Amino acid sequence: MKRMYVVSGTTIGLFLPLAYVLGGFARGDDHAVRSATPHLFLLSCQILTENVISGLSLFSPPVRALVPLLYTVWRIFVIIGWSKDVWLNKSLPMNATPNVVAWFWFGRYLAIANLGYFGVNLLCFLIPRFLPRAFDHYFRERDQVLAKSQEDKPVQVLRSKPSDHKSD
Repeated sequence: MKRMYVVSGTTIGLFLPLAYVLGGFARGDDHAVRSATPHLFLLSCQILTENVISGLSLFSPPVRALVPLLYTVWRIFVIIGWSKDVWLNKSLPMNATPNVVAWFWFGRYLAIANLGYFGVNLLCFLIPRFLPRAFDHYFRERDQVLAKSQEDKPVQVLRSKPSDHKSD
């Protein structure tokens, strides 16, 4: 199930938008290129950021978990813009060929598919599962380190201090 989720996400979020941008470039459809390119740019920035952050041990698991979460939120807003652009600002010419019609509807449905996939990803996986697991992992690891440091500390014997009070 997880593998199918990842494969569908890669197809919907990377390969098909890349094909749409490259196809738009080959067709001379600047509108398609301008609409879908910000999504691909964010995806490439997210991949780079995740690789840098996971390669450094400076960042805790919650910080590493916030990277895909924040990029996904940002990407949803970009995809909303993409969807508005292809649904509201682009129209078919009156004498459109079947290829042009297919391309037109491919762009529209691709934007909606990306919005659906990344919305589900955010609301059904990243927020309710991924983020709590990252915090749980962080706090469990922190508690183990604190417990280990408590074990390693030498035991201090409390001694009573001589009193300045004179007893009668």
